[in-house]
Amino acid sequence: MSIQAPYQRLNPEEAVSHIFDGATVAFSGFANAGAAKVVPRALAAKARKLHEKGRPFKVRLLTGASGGSDIDEALAQARAISWRAPYQSSATLRKQINNQEVEYVDMHLSHVSQTVMSGFFGKVDFAVVEATEITPDGRVYLTTSVGASPTYLKCADRVIIEINRYHSPRLREMCDVAMLPTPPHRNPIPIHDVLTKLGWPYAVVDPRKVVGIVESDEPDYVDMPEVGNGFIQKIADNVLRFLFDEMLNGRIPQEFLPLQSGVGSIINGVMGALGKNPYIPQMQIYSLVLQDSLIEMMEQGKVVAASGTSLALTPEVLKRVYRNMDFFIPRIVLRPQEISNHPAVIRRLGVIALNAAIEVDIYGNVNSSHVYGTNILNGVGGSGEFTRNSFLPIIMCPSIARRGKISCIVPMSPHVDSNEHSVQVVVTDQGLADLRGLGPMQRARAIIDNCAHPAYRDYLYRYIHRSRVGHIRHNLRECFELHRNLIEHGAMLPDLDLTGISEN
Repeated sequence: MSIQAPYQRLNPEEAVSHIFDGATVAFSGFANAGAAKVVPRALAAKARKLHEKGRPFKVRLLTGASGGSDIDEALAQARAISWRAPYQSSATLRKQINNQEVEYVDMHLSHVSQTVMSGFFGKVDFAVVEATEITPDGRVYLTTSVGASPTYLKCADRVIIEINRYHSPRLREMCDVAMLPTPPHRNPIPIHDVLTKLGWPYAVVDPRKVVGIVESDEPDYVDMPEVGNGFIQKIADNVLRFLFDEMLNGRIPQEFLPLQSGVGSIINGVMGALGKNPYIPQMQIYSLVLQDSLIEMMEQGKVVAASGTSLALTPEVLKRVYRNMDFFIPRIVLRPQEISNHPAVIRRLGVIALNAAIEVDIYGNVNSSHVYGTNILNGVGGSGEFTRNSFLPIIMCPSIARRGKISCIVPMSPHVDSNEHSVQVVVTDQGLADLRGLGPMQRARAIIDNCAHPAYRDYLYRYIHRSRVGHIRHNLRECFELHRNLIEHGAMLPDLDLTGISEN
């Protein structure tokens, strides 16, 4: 596609010369897909040069979700970030956040656009958005993610467009860009099927705001899916058995329900098992991130439709999609994240949500983002939105970690992302606890008996018996004893005989 006037062509250094210390900069990108690439690298180089001269330079950073190596990691290594929202997955940035060097706002991803539009984050000074084309009248055809880019293009004072020649121009045929008006002028979102479209194949920007065009020709840097441990197959078997029983008992219709899948090795393992099981019918996906496993299931005919906000595929799988766009375009829709994660749509479609956790407490409260309740890993992402609003939320984690030094079932979670009122099913390699209709003590027994590792069950029952009697029983002197032991001694139960205990 040719770039036409009135847009000025810039090299990356010229583009970042406009960005000043303290600016709020919003980049395109969601789960490393569709992320700006050459401009953030140039911005990191600018920061390093200014720091070498003793001059300050940091920006406030927004994306749709994680920004990958060119945004989060490059800018964090250059110590160029002062504030970050709404999600991150960078090792360097994570360390800076946990050291209180960077202020981090971890938030539900469907809330981002409304928060920005309402001005709660202040003014957005610059938006840097990757596209396959921008037209003279301001239509911006995005690449492999929609995310929050339409909002950033609308709200930013100035805009830089990265035209990436690597990506297929036909991605626009998958895109469905619709923006919600501000309250109270909202109508119901008319999505009644996974493939329903209600918007346009492009985002829009005021051409007068466009500082210029920077060109690139690079793939998305999406990592290979994680390879799971042996416990993942046991988790997958437990999930499959449960879903099949739900179908037999008529609680899930025979045509099945749309699935949402999070990210990580457990999710990949479970989705792979669903794809191979002949008793699970053809599936539709209503999710955030569409990953390699879903593309393979689509090629095999197991997944017939998929909606998300990000096509986060490894380069080889993305090439397969680009070579066969006639097959994939009718089966995939890419939406803004405020639509892909919208509670009303999730509830209307009756989504089955599959998400992973760091730990779950004995009453079903889920921590998916913090270690020890203090140190951030990545963030809550979209898991809270789907867990809270889906027809059937399923939370998965191993029963133990570090060869038994850690129990992933604990008395009280020191940080809660999804609480007991939202979580219906908990699954580990040990078994499955169906919490629907159970009171607190019944939930505790179901989780301990079915999900906790046998080495920790006696401790968890002793904890209950030592706890103050109430609607929910807790011992406030001992509720975090396991976490304190882990910090002080390197194991939750230092005297536990770990001989023969394995996560496989």
